[in-house]
Amino acid sequence: MIVVTGSNGFIGSNLIHQLNQQGSTNILAVDDLSKKDRKKNIKNCEIKELMDSNDFYSSLETNLLQKKKVKTIFHQGACSDTLEWDASFILRNNYYLSKKLLFHAQNNAIPFIYASSASVYGNGKNFVEDKKNEDPINLYAYSKYLFDQYVRSKLSKNSNQIVGLRYFNVYGPNESHKERMASVAYHLNEQLKEGERVKLFEGSDGYAAGEQRRDFVFVNDVVKVNLWFMKNSNISGIFNVGTGKSQTFNEVANSVIDWNKRGVVKFIPFPEKLRNSYQSFTEADISKLRKVGYTEDFSNIQEGIKLYLDSKITWPSNE
Repeated sequence: MIVVTGSNGFIGSNLIHQLNQQGSTNILAVDDLSKKDRKKNIKNCEIKELMDSNDFYSSLETNLLQKKKVKTIFHQGACSDTLEWDASFILRNNYYLSKKLLFHAQNNAIPFIYASSASVYGNGKNFVEDKKNEDPINLYAYSKYLFDQYVRSKLSKNSNQIVGLRYFNVYGPNESHKERMASVAYHLNEQLKEGERVKLFEGSDGYAAGEQRRDFVFVNDVVKVNLWFMKNSNISGIFNVGTGKSQTFNEVANSVIDWNKRGVVKFIPFPEKLRNSYQSFTEADISKLRKVGYTEDFSNIQEGIKLYLDSKITWPSNE
């Protein structure tokens, strides 16, 4: 059996979809089942069992993983809100429960592949997987940073696979429930449903309006990396997952406008509350990922947005 936490969420549901495409259906899907808006994400997926996250974590003490004969854990579940400042809530979800699950995975010799985040780099400009480059600037990033440090302390002491994947700016189908945390591509497309303008921030940190740069990575490519590590269970470590090439918000906006065949960009004032907690530039260094043998190409923003907006599962409300 394969465990996917955060199963009803953005990356988790896409992961299950691709596992199904490869013939894997013996899946234990784990999520907060009180979040009704997420259930639509896996309604077309085939799973063995769906379990509430509270029940799942409490059942770990009763040898759940051994009883279910779990062979791989994809730990995608977390609070992903970068504007969340409830320390108890975010540390419980992103740090303490992750430690608990890793403990039980290691005790049962189960490969553990988890979602980290490029947010751990903060305002840094050197996006290489090294502690000296890491400087989290919000509580979400700090919670991911803490768990990465905990994992590093375990990597040299245990031969069982542990893989941390530092996702850069992921976009794609099944993200509508993320609301304010959904990708800029999603929000811009939604804006064109209401009018003729898409909104981008004015300049910040020395970048001109809309010229802030991020490493935007299509969710299908992110899932491919996860599945590659499942097949290469002898490899452990923390790895960046991005395209390796930053692109501008203007490029995202123009790709959405081109797909819709209408629209213009309107620049709005940069929010004061984001001034010290906003990454104006990210670009994954993926040399470590390449070095361990991952050779697949990544879609650029123009290719990815076309795939995204062409997708029948992008907008469940339109089905």
